[in-house]
Amino acid sequence: MKRFRVKRGMTLVIRLFDFPWKLEIRKEAIHHMTKVTGVLAKIIKQTIIVEGKYDKIKLKSVTDANIITTDGFGIYNNEQKRALIKSIAEKTGIIILTDSDSAGRRIRNFVKSFAGGENILNVHIPGVFGKEKRKSAPSKENIIGVEGTDKNLLAEALKRFGACEPAECPQAKKITKADFYEDGFSGKEDSAKKREYLRGRLGLPYMPANSLLECANILLDYDEYKKIAAEYGC
Repeated sequence: MKRFRVKRGMTLVIRLFDFPWKLEIRKEAIHHMTKVTGVLAKIIKQTIIVEGKYDKIKLKSVTDANIITTDGFGIYNNEQKRALIKSIAEKTGIIILTDSDSAGRRIRNFVKSFAGGENILNVHIPGVFGKEKRKSAPSKENIIGVEGTDKNLLAEALKRFGACEPAECPQAKKITKADFYEDGFSGKEDSAKKREYLRGRLGLPYMPANSLLECANILLDYDEYKKIAAEYGC
């Protein structure tokens, strides 16, 4: 582990991977995501789904979008809120922005399961080790959540994952599951390591192969993807 001192009272711990090139990749990805300063996200028409009230407060400093909380795992037992989110997803679309830990992934997948997949945009923040300032101890997985993420990082995440009007998002050749298999990101002996490489290049937390494919289609055009696929092992 290596600790980096940032703004008042917060310490970030960035993973040092097993291979030297992975450290450089992660530093490059973090630098790319922190270079946006003082720029708030534009007005977003979709409703953003976050886990808790502190996530909502933090996100309100970034965008004027409507924000609904899942109350953590409370959404599992709140039929009215599930119905509301599903209705909003069908009418105007939703953006899911949960923490990068395993709990956040479970909540994200649950919301996707009942809200439908057509009008859902998944936005991910980097999986960075550390603790939110208001908490006395870090989370179980020691990963900073939405509330502890710098507002400029949140604004950049919303932008880079495509929180924009449909007319502003050009249609491009899609990266398919067949591409993932052919290029070794799935179904091969070293696929897990190759996916880890791709996540590092994109500054993404751990996620299953299908979620990584979805993110790759948002963050990369086809030629950029093929270039990264060819880099591994060089």
